[in-house]
Amino acid sequence: MKHLTILFLTAIVLYACQPSSDDKQKITDLLYQQQDAWNNGDIKEFMKAYWVSDSLKFIGAGGITYGYHNTFENYQRRYPNKATMGTLTFGILHLTRISDDAYQMVGKWDLSRSMGDIGGIFTLLWRRIDGQWLIVSDHTSVRPGE
Repeated sequence: MKHLTILFLTAIVLYACQPSSDDKQKITDLLYQQQDAWNNGDIKEFMKAYWVSDSLKFIGAGGITYGYHNTFENYQRRYPNKATMGTLTFGILHLTRISDDAYQMVGKWDLSRSMGDIGGIFTLLWRRIDGQWLIVSDHTSVRPGE
């Protein structure tokens, strides 16, 4: 009986420690909420998926930008209006669990705009922080020639 009780308690602990089966869906939903916010011309709403921290990293053609506020300002500077923002489409290529509180997402992005379309690929590191999934690192590149 003692062994059965230990086995039962171990099973409960292991079950409780498993990541939620809908973590991937939550992260996917957040990405598509970003897409919707972008397409509504709302960079502030788009940024809600990012970690509000000086430790946030955005890696792009210009190098590494550190911090939420610097990243937000860069987005505002590069995309000052709806015409430059265009219409964003994301496509998820891979979403891989790294640990109970971390996922890596690889995907593609495309902006359709009257001034010329652009697009590329991205790698996002998502972490669960205080119960919320947030982007803590974003490496985005533009397709060559764009």
